[in-house]
Amino acid sequence: MSANALPLSPLIEPAATPRDPIWRLRVEQYHAMISAGILTADDPVELLEGWLVYKMPQNPPHRVATRLAQTALERILPVGWYVDGQAPITLEDSEPEPDVAIIRGEPRLYVNRHPGPADLALVVEVADATLLRDQGAKKRLYARAGVAVYWIMNLPDRRCEVYSNPSIVGGESDYRQRDDYGPSDAVQLIIDGQAVGSITVADVLP
Repeated sequence: MSANALPLSPLIEPAATPRDPIWRLRVEQYHAMISAGILTADDPVELLEGWLVYKMPQNPPHRVATRLAQTALERILPVGWYVDGQAPITLEDSEPEPDVAIIRGEPRLYVNRHPGPADLALVVEVADATLLRDQGAKKRLYARAGVAVYWIMNLPDRRCEVYSNPSIVGGESDYRQRDDYGPSDAVQLIIDGQAVGSITVADVLP
């Protein structure tokens, strides 16, 4: 090392998970942080049950499955609904960005707000590394919001998990009905309690 060289800084160890209570954000506070530029589109986070949660980067199978699901659903969608992907929806204490959502109306209706529970017929999460989160926190918050139908495209197990009949019992939110569909099975798309078409699971698996 030369006489003028600065000594190398020691490596900084990552902070441990705090044991003290952590401040939870309200949805309006989250929106204010976005409006102020504190959070930007480049920040890989979403608000789940008041917490800023890291969003996993997409791998190629996840990206392909998301696009296939969007395309398959668009083919059978009735008039008055549209398919959106990886865009925010606003719930009471969360603002997740599901991989696919079927939304009432047309996009210009949502210039001043994100779609909410009453605007949603279906949310879909494509799950690989996020499977436990999608089967846990995401399922819980979608059920609590009253989202009628929730699909998990479970890539590791090559199946579609369909959750319906959301309920809150004793303060715990969940779906009362779960049906699993394999690659050769057809899954009906239910909107406002009516079947409007179906897709084959294999058609949306990478």
